[in-house]
Amino acid sequence: MRAGQSLRGSELRRMEGSRFNTGQLLLVISTIILVITVVLPVAMIVYNVFFYNWSFDWSLFASMLTDPDNLAAMWNTVKISFFVTTLGTVVGLFFAWLIGRSDIPLKGLMKSLFVIPYMFPPFIGAMAWGLLLAPRAGYINKMFMALTGGRTPLFNINTLAGIVFVELCYYFPFVFIQVSGALERMDPTLEESARIAGANQLTVIRRITMPLVVPAIAAGAMLILISSLSHFGVPAILGFSNGIFTLPTKIYELIYRASGSFEGIRQGASLSILLVAVVVLALALQRRVLRTGRYDIIRGKSMRPMLIKLRGWKAPLLAVCFVFLIVTVILPLFTIFGVGFLKAYGVPMKLANMTLNNFKYVLFESRMARDAIRNSFFLSITSAVITMLVGTMIAYVIVKIQPRGKGVLEVLGILPYSIPGIVLAVGVILTWSGAFYLNLYNTIWIILIAYIARYMAFSMKSASASLEQVHDSLEEASRTCGASHFESLLDVTLPLIRPGMVAGFFLIFLPAMRELTTSLLLYGPFTRTMGVAIYSINEEGYTVQACALAGVAIIIIVIGELILRFVTRERRGQ
Repeated sequence: MRAGQSLRGSELRRMEGSRFNTGQLLLVISTIILVITVVLPVAMIVYNVFFYNWSFDWSLFASMLTDPDNLAAMWNTVKISFFVTTLGTVVGLFFAWLIGRSDIPLKGLMKSLFVIPYMFPPFIGAMAWGLLLAPRAGYINKMFMALTGGRTPLFNINTLAGIVFVELCYYFPFVFIQVSGALERMDPTLEESARIAGANQLTVIRRITMPLVVPAIAAGAMLILISSLSHFGVPAILGFSNGIFTLPTKIYELIYRASGSFEGIRQGASLSILLVAVVVLALALQRRVLRTGRYDIIRGKSMRPMLIKLRGWKAPLLAVCFVFLIVTVILPLFTIFGVGFLKAYGVPMKLANMTLNNFKYVLFESRMARDAIRNSFFLSITSAVITMLVGTMIAYVIVKIQPRGKGVLEVLGILPYSIPGIVLAVGVILTWSGAFYLNLYNTIWIILIAYIARYMAFSMKSASASLEQVHDSLEEASRTCGASHFESLLDVTLPLIRPGMVAGFFLIFLPAMRELTTSLLLYGPFTRTMGVAIYSINEEGYTVQACALAGVAIIIIVIGELILRFVTRERRGQ
């Protein structure tokens, strides 16, 4: 008896020692990776803005902060983000409630269709709307002026209102997805109890439904706000021609105008700190909203919720849904592919004017386009694999080992996604352009480092969700049978979370394929990505080739999204 107890005691001590050694090793590796990829770029931005030759000097930041052009860019950024967030929240909430709480037909189809704008790269959407509503050359404006005989366009997309409209079209799904999920998890008896007590439908929505989905609304609105504050593509494509700058486009303009000189990068870093300050204020506002009350009564569905009968409003609201989807999805897609098939931009979209030469050119003849496609695949696949593995390791340390200071690891992992992409690019330039005797500037490796830092949060979140479903007793049983901690991790834990890791791979691969903001400051002569190539070709005036390459990018993204949905469906079915 005592011998058996002694054996079990020594076995437990051996298991704990193995766990401690492996855990400490993983903790050290995780910390080093996050310090290199996250802490150093942020620290380099702060140092280069407020220090010069190791002496404190805030004159550069003060001069950039008081410059009228920079203040105008900041004001434009705030205005655009405010209206996009407000309108996007209203639109997303309306359609989420309509599909989740009414008897509108085709609910399953509509729910899938309203997520499509999330997959559509906003800067490609800006290209499409520029082709449709440019003041003089836009197809819709030309048609309108031809019909009316006037010279005033129907709508000028190259304005602040145009930028707000385009960003709204592609950011409202953040709220739609969040609120739809909250409505599905809400206990419907709460609403039914209010109706039994005599409350009318409007009162139920105002007093019961809306307060319960406040966290989901706040989360979705915050995603819209951060995305709009940090977005480069739409303001650049629609605003540059009219002298409209936001903080991200102003940062790019400062660095580009200075031809990548160190002083231009320092100026861009100064505005980067200002942009980060605006994002931090937005995050603080979200935390304040979520602290106003408790919302822990959304636990799960106990029964099907009672659907609101639309009666005579069913057909009109269904028509509103389809019109909105046509405007936000069908029309831009048709424009991109339609112009991509044209022999020359500006000719009527007739079959006689169509050709496959533009797609043939970007796929087989243009070296820049072929290099961009190859670079995007290399960067997307490589960053997805590395980030998936590293993120899984960090998530394992946080969820299973739970060392002291695990909250710091979580913050460091999520921090780069909260930082605007163009700010991260500035930090990466300052870090990996010779500051530590390693110059990666103008190479593909500097973009890879930025992608790994940028998308670490995606992998960590996906892996954490999977690891939390794996009970500790499974690893303990493996170690009891003689396996080491590392062997238990390889043979038991990783196979169980493999579907989550695959989903994490595609969650990184897809945004990396359509990424523009971070890559635009980091690419070299031979390291353009697809996003950069599309933007560059369009800026040079080769519109039909840019649309053809954009069409290729859309096809790749759609195929990847379909694979992701299949993988996640299989994961839920297990």
